[in-house]
Amino acid sequence: MSSSHVFLLKRVYDPAAPQDGKRFLVDRLWPRGMRKEKLLIDGWLKDVAPSPALRTWFDHKAENFSEFSARYREELAQHPAACEPLLQAIESGNVTLLYAAKDPDINHAVVLRDYLQKKRRAARR
Repeated sequence: MSSSHVFLLKRVYDPAAPQDGKRFLVDRLWPRGMRKEKLLIDGWLKDVAPSPALRTWFDHKAENFSEFSARYREELAQHPAACEPLLQAIESGNVTLLYAAKDPDINHAVVLRDYLQKKRRAARR
C-alpha cells in the first residue's frame, strides 16, 4: 500500500493536470455550465456527496461548517461502500476529488478528503 499517493481537491472548473491521477466528481448534482464531454472524469460518485437535506441545511455558510462536517462524516460512516471506489483508486495513484463549490476551504470535498485519509490510515494499522 503506497503512502505517497494523495487525495487532491480541485474545482470542476479548473483545468485537469497530469498530477491529478484519477478524477472523480463528488457532487450529487452536475455542475452548472459544465458540459459532460469537457469534464475529464473517471467517475461520478453521487453517493459520497452529502444528502440533499444536509446540503440544503449547510447552505455553504461558514458558521454551519463544523456541525455540517460532523453530520456529513456520520452519513459517510453509514454508507461505507460509497467510498470504496476512492479508497481502491488511491492504491494506484493520486485521486482528485472534483467539486463545484466556490469556497475551497468550506465545502464537502474538504470533509470527504479528510475522512478518506483517516480511513486509509486506519486500514494501514
